[in-house]
Amino acid sequence: MGHKMRIGYSFWGFLGSGITDTPDGGRSHRLPLINALIDRGHEVVFLQSNRDLLEAGEDLRDAYAFDGGFPDIDILFLEWRWPIERRNTTQCGTEGHTCDLHRQADLLKHYSTQRGLPTVIWDKDRQLRPESPWRRAPKTAVCEAALEPTQDAHQLLFPVDDRLLAQADPIALSTQPRDIALGYAGNQYDRDEPFDRFVSPAAACVEHQVGGKWTRTSRWPHVTFLGRIPFEQVKHLYSRSLATVLLLPERYATSGQMTQRIFEAVLAGCLPLAPSDIRHVNRFVPEGLIVHSGRQVIQRIRHLQAIAGTEQHAQLIATCLNHLDLFRLSRQVDALEAVFEMVTSTDTARQGAA
Repeated sequence: MGHKMRIGYSFWGFLGSGITDTPDGGRSHRLPLINALIDRGHEVVFLQSNRDLLEAGEDLRDAYAFDGGFPDIDILFLEWRWPIERRNTTQCGTEGHTCDLHRQADLLKHYSTQRGLPTVIWDKDRQLRPESPWRRAPKTAVCEAALEPTQDAHQLLFPVDDRLLAQADPIALSTQPRDIALGYAGNQYDRDEPFDRFVSPAAACVEHQVGGKWTRTSRWPHVTFLGRIPFEQVKHLYSRSLATVLLLPERYATSGQMTQRIFEAVLAGCLPLAPSDIRHVNRFVPEGLIVHSGRQVIQRIRHLQAIAGTEQHAQLIATCLNHLDLFRLSRQVDALEAVFEMVTSTDTARQGAA
């Protein structure tokens, strides 16, 4: 990118490990993206509440800038927030209220509407309505973490640090002891149907553990649910697990949007089994890890148990690591800077003409 910018970054989550009782999945990829932007010469100031300090007691203010007002910035970058009943739609100050949605509205009004500042919206959860006026607003771009983004949206996948890919050792990962055949880390949100099809049958047959917020579990009495686990325990669960299943809500699966769970698992040597109805599934995992049913999940796990620790196992992990090149951090920062360049080009051209 030709010029460096001061980026106002709005996100509702954590930079560090945060707290256990939170659904923030961005912790595995947010900080690497921010650090990469800073390494490329941009300045980043965070515009939402400093939850690392207020909730987790981790003070990062020596390394990063937080501002609860309306500082001077060149571009507004938002991880899109949406209405959540009894949480951010209630009045400020009421019990259980979070002010992420109100703050986002204030930021958009001040920077985008009133000042006409270039704005980039990262719709990470596919919650921005197709008819939203922000999709057609001037000097505004929408990014989605999907291989098939919505028309006129731009692709920005969840990034995995290049250095982690370079450091991963398939042989060491394949010979690591694994006492759990099937492990899963993630919350229930809109995943009941694929869980029923792919995880539940296997859980009846193999040693397994499921970590995350699962509140409606009576239909799966045979499944071992751990409840929410601390963020740092996700890697530990995958490091003990031979395989996992990539469970996606339908809105993700139909657009080819893969979550960060794929690289969290693979970097720990846990092989990802991917349901065949995920769009572009062959770009995420090798053919041998694509499954069509719960029965196939069981078959694949039995096969992996038979080859565990062998050269074949190491090669399969290496192939999965190669598939993660799609999410490489350097690629995603290039993509994001290209979007920044696009939404700021009008202003740049006007300044040049002046």
